[in-house]
Amino acid sequence: MKTKEAFGIIGNIEYRSPWVRVLYWCMFILMIVLAAVCILPPVWIMVSSLKDIKEFYAIPPTLIPRSFNVSKLWETWQEFNFLSYYLNTAYLAVGSVLFCLTFNGLAGYFFSKLKPRGSALLFALIVWTMMVPNTVGMVPLFKNLIDFPLLHLNLTNTYWPMWFMAAVNPVVILIFKNFFDTIPLALLEAAKIDGASTIGIFIRIILPLSGPVMATITILTMNSVWQDFFWPFMVLKDKSTWSVIVAIYNLKATLPQDIQFIALTFAILPPIILFVFFQKYIMNGQSMGGSIKG
Repeated sequence: MKTKEAFGIIGNIEYRSPWVRVLYWCMFILMIVLAAVCILPPVWIMVSSLKDIKEFYAIPPTLIPRSFNVSKLWETWQEFNFLSYYLNTAYLAVGSVLFCLTFNGLAGYFFSKLKPRGSALLFALIVWTMMVPNTVGMVPLFKNLIDFPLLHLNLTNTYWPMWFMAAVNPVVILIFKNFFDTIPLALLEAAKIDGASTIGIFIRIILPLSGPVMATITILTMNSVWQDFFWPFMVLKDKSTWSVIVAIYNLKATLPQDIQFIALTFAILPPIILFVFFQKYIMNGQSMGGSIKG
């Protein structure tokens, strides 16, 4: 039994076979190589950001810095005002989370529990949009952003376009719907008998039960917003509105290469910290999204 636990699904009897043993260790080595390929680039960036200018350009390069120049991090942070870019990104992320949870959560509840006439067709259309490549709608969507229909508003240099996109996410709607499907109807019917309204049921019963799925979607949305480049780059042209990723891209022409590594370190640290503390929710969200797409 101990051997079976040590080797996962490979039992003691199977592991005695030479071919199974060779295959097991080949897969193990392959996983180590793949993990190294994924881990080494961000580690190299963070380590290189601590080197002084001579060591940074040294050939051959050093893996471990001979001296840690931590003061250079603080000088770069202050000189290029990264705090404002962090605050911009945080503001963008908080708004995206609120819009995502509110509108996608209501849509999931609508399709799962209310189910008015025609909702099946509407739900099928939402699922169909997941099959359409994102590139198809980029040009018409951008035209609507610079001349918003009916109101004729220019939404560039604002965070509203990203918030609107977060409010309509088919994958999140499906995640919410699948979660709400697991809530027994008997519980909602009992609340109706007690005189609760539809809104009251949603606020007093559905929302408290939705804590785990809402936490998962919150973490995934924040991580997605932090890494998003295309739409913030297309929409946020004013320097005062730049997110961290957009700021690094726009400033790269004026930054020496060693300073670029420091800026990249500022960019990748928050997602790493987010994953370390909330990996349970992130992996849970990935499994939910994968089961839906499959």
